[in-house]
Amino acid sequence: MSSTKFTLLALAMAAFVSACAKPAPEEVVYVDEPAVTVEPTYTGKYK
Repeated sequence: MSSTKFTLLALAMAAFVSACAKPAPEEVVYVDEPAVTVEPTYTGKYK
């Protein structure tokens, strides 16, 4: 077999194996939401 055919066969096999490989699992990212507080309202207690 010539070296060109051998190289093409090797590249084709590498492409086939990489196409059939399992995909990497997705990374889970947790984002902490900031604590939201309500501002006190003016009640008129200290007029």
